[in-house]
Amino acid sequence: MTMGLRHANGARAMTEYRSELLRLLDERGYIHQVTDGAALDALALSSVIPGYIGFDPTAPSLHVGSLVQIMLLRRLQQAGHKPIVLMGGGTGKIGDPSFKDEARKLMTTETIAANVASIRRIFERFLTFGDGPTDAVMVDNADWLDKLEYIPFLREVGQHFSINRMLSFDSVKLRLDREQSLSFLEFNYMILQAYDFMELAKRRQCRLQMGGSDQWGNIVNGIELSRRMLGTEVFGVTTPLITTADGGKMGKTMSGAVWLNEESLPAYDYWQFWRNSHDKDVGRFLRLFTDLPLDEIARLEALEGQEINQAKIVLANEATTMCRGAEAAAAAAETARRTFEEGQAGGDLPTLAVPEGSISLIDALVGLGFAASKGEAKRKLAEGAVRVDGEPEKDDRRVEVGATALKISLGKKKHGLLTH
Repeated sequence: MTMGLRHANGARAMTEYRSELLRLLDERGYIHQVTDGAALDALALSSVIPGYIGFDPTAPSLHVGSLVQIMLLRRLQQAGHKPIVLMGGGTGKIGDPSFKDEARKLMTTETIAANVASIRRIFERFLTFGDGPTDAVMVDNADWLDKLEYIPFLREVGQHFSINRMLSFDSVKLRLDREQSLSFLEFNYMILQAYDFMELAKRRQCRLQMGGSDQWGNIVNGIELSRRMLGTEVFGVTTPLITTADGGKMGKTMSGAVWLNEESLPAYDYWQFWRNSHDKDVGRFLRLFTDLPLDEIARLEALEGQEINQAKIVLANEATTMCRGAEAAAAAAETARRTFEEGQAGGDLPTLAVPEGSISLIDALVGLGFAASKGEAKRKLAEGAVRVDGEPEKDDRRVEVGATALKISLGKKKHGLLTH
């Protein structure tokens, strides 16, 4: 196993990979763990590698927390290999228990099918699908999991798994240590994920599974099962846990998840999420979430003071263009420019004039139409759903409105301006 390390000054300690695939992943900061990096490097030099990542369709959209995995598949294709998007139509009926505090609610087959169809549109933004040797394909593990017979499965697959070892995985220990229920249904998830890798190796000649660091144990299980049942050598790559500079979880905000599709989150809010990145995150996010050349990224992340805001705008434009299209990114950037540079409404943002120059947050929320009453506005504040120029507010106070418009946000979809 080889690891991508970081020096104390933040610079990456590069492993000397020869293949374009592993060099690309290493240089941009995707690699946390690799199984037999030398052998994978040699394979990537000599052949096209089909590689997969699994996604459970638990909602109509994925969110930014899944974006690093989507970008991994994009990098795989950019390096001349074949991405396989595995939708968990089968495993989604169970739910991945990894590092979850409680069991997920079970979904109907109809809900899962609708979610899969909705999520596919997201991947079509990031990957090229088709029938070519490096074109992406989307497959559903329900195609084989739904047909399994219990007794044959136990005999043929179950014998390769040790309960002792499964109980030692961090994802399982977390639930047991907290004395939280872990159903037998969920406990089977890791066996089914390993079976997925083996099935894809057999059906699609898949040689690589990628995923977040929390999937390491599941990936290793799949590698061992493929070796034992097929005699095939397959590999795994995991990414580091992506957190923000302030220690927060990537893609989680006070107003909820940052969804990738337009129906769940408007393009302007998606753009603003990237624009509001912490100064220390800009360079890392540009490497992970855009296609900008590394030398241009180095120039942008070296900017200091107010100039770093230009790098954040580039990040927002590039990330939004990739996910929502150039037109949506341009419209969001123009709305932001007019709002914050010219003090105009920009787009369709509601505006409330404040002739006195100051107003209480409760009155502002009611005046903008974000709350039907002062009582509701007070509750929204207490819930932490209100932001002023991107900064969360929990208590009522008077805000000063000067020559520049003040942005008031409620949740992830409601934004307005206070003008003087």
